[in-house]
Amino acid sequence: MTQFLPHDSEPKIHTTAELKGCRLGRFVSVGARVILRDVEVGDFSYFERHGEAIYCSIGKFCSIAANVRLNTLEHPMERVTTHKITYRPNEYFRFQGVDAEFRERRGNARVTIGNDVWIGHGAVVTPGVTIANGAVIGANAVVTRDVEPYEVVARAPARHLRHRFSPEMIAALQEMAWWDWPHERLATAIPDMQALSIEDFVGKYNDR
Repeated sequence: MTQFLPHDSEPKIHTTAELKGCRLGRFVSVGARVILRDVEVGDFSYFERHGEAIYCSIGKFCSIAANVRLNTLEHPMERVTTHKITYRPNEYFRFQGVDAEFRERRGNARVTIGNDVWIGHGAVVTPGVTIANGAVIGANAVVTRDVEPYEVVARAPARHLRHRFSPEMIAALQEMAWWDWPHERLATAIPDMQALSIEDFVGKYNDR
């Protein structure tokens, strides 16, 4: 029998959350009044309350704070009106269908979020953006461009502040991909995650 028995790994979804067309990994948590549409969420990632996401792929171990919006709605500015009457006329007129071409355009502008990403309270990520592994997005940031691995960005529009670690440590962590470790290995590594410096942790685990 394994020494580290996992808790129930089924996703935990608050009764007030709304999900449609989503795929959730193990140990995922979705908080109160979160709305998700066509979203993939990797193992151990969680949404705090009032979050929204559409057309989005999210990696493992992502921490998504309250009031975050992933993949903001787009309006067709090139048309005579930006109002949804042109792409969802079915809400106003009988026998008028949804604009399939515009819907496909929205779906193709997917937001991609790597592993171990922390997105702060009230942040907004615009269509088509990729946020790489280990990145940190500051509270109330508006992310309009791709974010590098382990980059820290903040403000509106989001600007580079720094990287969490040195280039050498970032490369080592990317190669290590600890987020893909099996459950028991993760459990045994927790004390070292808590106590060791990033250099000592990488030195201890990178060759295993």
